[in-house]
Amino acid sequence: MKGGLSLLNLAGSMGTAIAAATLLLAPTLGAQQVFRAGTQAVLVDVLVTDRNRPVAGLTTADFELRDNGVRQTIDSVSIGDMPMNAVLSLDMSASTAGPRLEHVRAASEALLAGLRDGDRVALTTFNAAVAPRVPLTGAFDRVRRALADVTPVGETAILDGIFVALMTTQREVGRAIVLLLTDGRDTSSWLDPDELLDSAKRSNAVVYSVASGSAKQWAVLRDLADVTGGRVVEVESSAELHATVQRLLDEFRSRYVITFTPRDVSSGGFHRLDVRTPRGNYTIRARPGYFGGGGNRP
Repeated sequence: MKGGLSLLNLAGSMGTAIAAATLLLAPTLGAQQVFRAGTQAVLVDVLVTDRNRPVAGLTTADFELRDNGVRQTIDSVSIGDMPMNAVLSLDMSASTAGPRLEHVRAASEALLAGLRDGDRVALTTFNAAVAPRVPLTGAFDRVRRALADVTPVGETAILDGIFVALMTTQREVGRAIVLLLTDGRDTSSWLDPDELLDSAKRSNAVVYSVASGSAKQWAVLRDLADVTGGRVVEVESSAELHATVQRLLDEFRSRYVITFTPRDVSSGGFHRLDVRTPRGNYTIRARPGYFGGGGNRP
């Protein structure tokens, strides 16, 4: 990190909230403690595909889940019926001026149009600095109005922008998605990639990145997808953003939400998760683990 007060400088008035959220994410339970009855359930957001197509109709009996190698009893499996917290994290550096800006606005509208009653949305933009423009809200027109006022300028602080987006969802109930749209690589963040990835591991959000331009093949975005159970979609032109966002929203709706109450494993530290579908030869994407005593809770 480039300076001791850098987290407080990321988002101006959000500094106190970000610092508090960072403290919240730290594991608070000793490594030798063991989860007991009454422990809060853990939520795992899982995408199951067959030849890149989402698989529907699976039930609790179709999944097998291990926490630090210990098989767990799955409490419930649901799909598409839990309210969504969606955070748009948009690159507003100078390279997004012109037609690309209109394409980004249209893609954002595609997300807003696909949200349902009970869903909430937030808007964060970034260039050389991060602007948390709209907190999570069910009033989607607030995001539309904010998008009409953005002006691309300056450099690109992608890592800082994603961090603020992750913090937006951290203390919220329900499933969370961060949708990042960018055409470049980082040029001005305070955070470095390892710091962002550590925060992402402790978050409760799935990160989907839509990358064009020099953002394509950027390893940081792929690492971010891996630690949150999301993925990266590369597009050749910003004109593809609208259809891509629609497709990703449909995909997110098709993800399964598995809940389980950890038993017979220590309560602190990082917990490795292993989710399988023994009854089918499917591909599974899910976050590789969670921190006991911290985030990743419904």
